[in-house]
Amino acid sequence: MAVQKGIDKWKTKRWFTVYAPKIFDEQKICEIPGEDEKAVQGRNIKISLDSLTHKPQHSVSNVIMRIESVNGDSAHTKLVMIEEVYSYIRSLVRRYRSVSSVVVPVKSSGGDSFVIKAMAITKERTAASRLKAIRKLVEERIKEMSAENSSDWIVKSVIDGTMQADIYERANKIAQIGKIEIRKIESA
Repeated sequence: MAVQKGIDKWKTKRWFTVYAPKIFDEQKICEIPGEDEKAVQGRNIKISLDSLTHKPQHSVSNVIMRIESVNGDSAHTKLVMIEEVYSYIRSLVRRYRSVSSVVVPVKSSGGDSFVIKAMAITKERTAASRLKAIRKLVEERIKEMSAENSSDWIVKSVIDGTMQADIYERANKIAQIGKIEIRKIESA
């Protein structure tokens, strides 16, 4: 039987340069192979946040982006999700502490929809009524801040911690708060 000669699939592929969204200054993320532009479009790229911001404190967060448009050999992405690593979240929750989690669907002033998942960790065990009050405050404050600002501002405030600091300041009046974390922000 004769050996059939064919073209190696890898030789037909092209390399596309992937760029981050405008919020991350459209910096080059990586290069990925693909047969054509349609094959690359719609792919998800997962990268650590510290490689985009160049700040070591962001090494506990991952960013997932989706390729939205392809022009020639350059692929441009849209932010899908920023999430904290599970092991980091588990390291925050310890004995003799209480946790209050909330899932908040929000819309920015520009009409973009997000789902923000936040958690408040107290320094000591806290009564259920106080945890409920903290949960309500976190939800209301996230909705207020999101409705007043653009989607870029929402993402930047989560990354640099201004949203968490504002909520911490208010929630600390209800009970002693150890930390306010935005576990996940995803576009809906």
